[in-house]
Amino acid sequence: MGNSPQIDELHFSDAPDVDRIPGPRSQELLDKQREIDSAAVAYPKSVPIAIEAAKGATIRDVDGNTFLDFFAGIGVLNVGHSNPYVLDAVQEQTEKLVHTIDFPTEARLELIEKLNEIAPGSLPDNNRVVFGGPTGSDAIEATLKIAKYNTGNTGLIAFRGSYHGATSGALSLGGGRKYKQAYEPLLPDVYHVPYPYPFRQGLSDEEACERVLSDVRELVEDPYSGIADPAGIWVEPIQGEGGVVTPPEGFLRGLKEITTENEIPLIVDEIQTGFGRTGQWFASEWEDVTPDIMPMAKAIGGIGLPLSATMYHEDLDTWEAGGHVGTYRGNVPAMRAGVRAIEYIQDHDLLAHAREMGATIQERFREVADETPLIGDIRGEGLFIGVEFVDEAGEPNKPLVKAIQQYCYERGVLVWTAGRNGNVLRIIPPLVITERQVETGMDIVIDGVETHT
Repeated sequence: MGNSPQIDELHFSDAPDVDRIPGPRSQELLDKQREIDSAAVAYPKSVPIAIEAAKGATIRDVDGNTFLDFFAGIGVLNVGHSNPYVLDAVQEQTEKLVHTIDFPTEARLELIEKLNEIAPGSLPDNNRVVFGGPTGSDAIEATLKIAKYNTGNTGLIAFRGSYHGATSGALSLGGGRKYKQAYEPLLPDVYHVPYPYPFRQGLSDEEACERVLSDVRELVEDPYSGIADPAGIWVEPIQGEGGVVTPPEGFLRGLKEITTENEIPLIVDEIQTGFGRTGQWFASEWEDVTPDIMPMAKAIGGIGLPLSATMYHEDLDTWEAGGHVGTYRGNVPAMRAGVRAIEYIQDHDLLAHAREMGATIQERFREVADETPLIGDIRGEGLFIGVEFVDEAGEPNKPLVKAIQQYCYERGVLVWTAGRNGNVLRIIPPLVITERQVETGMDIVIDGVETHT
């Protein structure tokens, strides 16, 4: 491959290296942002930096402070910031052609073929891909249209604790009241059932799984369950915003059995879990489940370029021309970036690397969990890890997680949070993070945990 450096060549070599934070220039830009930007801006409130450059799994602010990035743009930058193998292709493409709506281009067709190559289960050679708007929310909207159009039904089954995006349809499927309560009414006929969450439900894995699947089956099959005829079931294979809630083995397989028997599609939201994040190309592969419909976004754009897509079984390709549209469904540089990102993951065996580094991170947390009862649960797959913190009474402990996040920030490691109560530390670094960076970063994270527990 041309200009495909090894992962240890991708980063700023001095991370973490912080002095005064936020530094004077960062503070100036943060102040200016507060004056002229939207009140909806959120991330700088928890991690007050102004970013100047980023490479691999490292970020440099405008004052020269350098950080280890343990949240990767919330799962976007799987092959790292500014990966030169991806950037070279983007630059070359940008100089020739950028916007094509849905006219054929080599980049578009190459990406569809590459997605077919890595598709889960029985989807390879049995699928179609549709591009729409550039965000994960747009991909979710496409899934709603595919499911309703093919079934003729209106009932939508989703899960408590879920997050599927910020547009009206996606908000309707999501479980987070804070995201949607000011904008209701949203879509009708949406039914939210519990997601298997053994730690919070006080159940064994088997009990939690059986109870949820029983509830779903009854909702779908009982003619007096109160639900409109279902158009499909929408599920995250691991809940992200909900707290990296990792369901027990058998959950996805059980859902697939229910949807197959009742001839409705299973829509597996791989927006945050896709493209190697969990150590498989897609998280549904951990249970060898084939989604009928699979929305994708985030890491599909390679280095953060906006792009989303929805893959679905070819039997569902019943649209006529114009059945799903969007001005930005032909972002050719992003499509070229997506191809290169997949190639980089393949050629550097980053799926195995993600599994190995994820196991190391989880083991570090388990070692300290033996010393404190305030770590309630450690879960996840690959480099998609959540650690749930509780207080002495076993209740969610959001202040502790915020204190750990602040401690890490002050020492040059950027981590993020999740969970229904904000009490889950979410660790999702780029897949290109090195063993040394994991060790260095986790030393700081574990120091933060031990200091505050």
